[in-house]
Amino acid sequence: MFPIRDHNPSGRTPYVTYMLMAANIGIFLSYVGLFNDPRALNFFFSEYAAIPARIKSGEGLGTLISSMFLHGGWMHLAGNMLFLWIFGDNVEDEMGHLPYLVFYIATGVAAGLVQIVSAPYSIIPTVGASGAIAGVMGSYLLLYPKARIDILLILIVFFRIFPVPAWIVLALWFGMQFVGGISADLTAGGVAYWAHAGGFVAGALLTAPLWLARGGRGYWRRTHGHPPHPEAVYSVSRTPKVRR
Repeated sequence: MFPIRDHNPSGRTPYVTYMLMAANIGIFLSYVGLFNDPRALNFFFSEYAAIPARIKSGEGLGTLISSMFLHGGWMHLAGNMLFLWIFGDNVEDEMGHLPYLVFYIATGVAAGLVQIVSAPYSIIPTVGASGAIAGVMGSYLLLYPKARIDILLILIVFFRIFPVPAWIVLALWFGMQFVGGISADLTAGGVAYWAHAGGFVAGALLTAPLWLARGGRGYWRRTHGHPPHPEAVYSVSRTPKVRR
């Protein structure tokens, strides 16, 4: 079960979201050939990925930013870009282009710092835009808790798309990161659960002043918890049509 789209296109072109997606995809394509050479790939990640033990010693602070534009594979990249595309446009629309860019970088750095605190002596490289995108998701939850998100549910041979409120999708996602962080072996590598959770919380906290400036709960009452734009109408057939 994972989200595939929301029902609220932004009111203006989300240039920064598109730019971030293009940067992530372009940078990945620039080094994707290294996956055929593990030694070269490890050297590349040792230079540009965020390594907690290295940063804790005061070195490689710039990797907190460079690591945000690196990914460990095609599916890693595709999943992150899907989530950025779904949630980024409305947050950018509400914040404005430049503040949104600063917000994105700030939440990504915050996510990286949380990951370092969770495993300060780890020498495993951390890569991915997930922490920054988690910040965008935390912001989206605070601003638009009742926005409709289309979920694709796959149960073996059963496929179904149905809309659910954003707060259910995002609360479940955050809960999975929290539980995953508690149960994960931080020395073994894998998913950076605490970076995700930290980015999500940082995103909500950094958005709180904007939410309060819009009126807090009054903003929710005015917008009914949705982005202030007309909803998109999607044609979804519940029953497949098979020709005779």
